[in-house]
Amino acid sequence: MEKNKKIADGILGLAIGDAIGVPVEFKSREELDASPVIDIQGYGTHYQPPGTWSDDSSLTFCLAETLLEDFSLQKIANNFILWKSGLIWTPHGQVFDIGIQTTRSIDLLQKILNEKDFDSLKFLRYEADEYTNGNGSLMRILPLYYVLKDKSIEGEFNFIWEVSALTHGHIRSAISCLIYLLMIDELMNGREKQIAYQNTRERITKFFVIREIAEREVEIFDRIIKNDIQLLSRSEIQSSGYVIHSLEASFWCFLKCDTYKETILKAVNLGDDTDTTAAIVGGLAGVFYGSDAFPKNWYDGLSRLDDIKELCKKLEKKYSTI
Repeated sequence: MEKNKKIADGILGLAIGDAIGVPVEFKSREELDASPVIDIQGYGTHYQPPGTWSDDSSLTFCLAETLLEDFSLQKIANNFILWKSGLIWTPHGQVFDIGIQTTRSIDLLQKILNEKDFDSLKFLRYEADEYTNGNGSLMRILPLYYVLKDKSIEGEFNFIWEVSALTHGHIRSAISCLIYLLMIDELMNGREKQIAYQNTRERITKFFVIREIAEREVEIFDRIIKNDIQLLSRSEIQSSGYVIHSLEASFWCFLKCDTYKETILKAVNLGDDTDTTAAIVGGLAGVFYGSDAFPKNWYDGLSRLDDIKELCKKLEKKYSTI
């Protein structure tokens, strides 16, 4: 039960981080240095009330909800479509923030389901190019750990890739999801942050060799895998919507900070894709520090908190008995 509770804390931590970042999304680092985020706030960029989460959390909840039943790419795709239509897992009944690649991908999913060509969902990973490597699959991948927790995470790479490819099919996005889930796995097994990070680097390095990943792709991950990301200065960390930037920024913030609150504020105040950077690292920090570490006003102020808690409770119950 404890392991599942930690993943639930990660999901909540992700949503809270997302909500802290939403009001200042797209603000520059310079703007936030002049007027940093120090607490929960509202309105701002998207003119949403305090505690409002974005598509990052919505798609995370959509994935999580499908895991209450037998795993199915079709069910995940259908939930993504229902969300985009404003029918499920919106904070206030409407979609206000959605990435270009995610929009295109969900439109394609709609076409596939309409044509009942369900087998093609498994092959979306072969149709992507390197210009589709936004952070839209990394930001929602955390709940997949529920079905991977008793398996070799590396050994399930093709499975992870299929789930990533529903919106972001390139191998770079899938490897980013894998690295994130490996770090989650290390934290779930009680490792301290530095040991978890070192083990993750070693595991992914072996994976690169075993899977014969192209050297060009391997080199893209050098700053976080071959080298130690936390040794970089803040000016060297980017926080755009590119999946590599999001992965690096989230690990950097997590390793540099000592509390959940500090971690989220550091991520948000990097600027640019503030909600997603904070959501991704919020998952790591939520797992590591636990829900008791969440600032009470952030936790209590989260939109649809009871619904999120109920979803997490159902997931804990299902996966604690397997």
